[in-house]
Amino acid sequence: QVQLEESGGALVQPGGSLRLSCAASESIFRVYAMGWYRQAPGKQRELVALISRGGSTNYADSAKGRFTISRDNAKNTVFLQMNSLKPEDTAVYYCNVPGSSALDWGQGTQVTVSS
Repeated sequence: QVQLEESGGALVQPGGSLRLSCAASESIFRVYAMGWYRQAPGKQRELVALISRGGSTNYADSAKGRFTISRDNAKNTVFLQMNSLKPEDTAVYYCNVPGSSALDWGQGTQVTVSS
């Protein structure tokens, strides 16, 4: 089973930036679209950003203009660059294949935006 490992989360002040990484144990990124999700305390997991096999991207309204998803197929890694962070961005961030092809969820990486 392919394993996903997220990293890069941290405590950051409002207005700050972070770059999250998602590494897969196998070469799956050429086959699947990939998404970044987040789950805040007491809330459902939500899709934040999506990148297709061809590199097309889509973002949740809350992420548009601030977040950028990218991928490096050769390194089996997907990235999420997050700028102008807000307290409401505080959540555990996960990556996964969207939809019915979703893999087992990784541990996620905690992002906390607070002064």
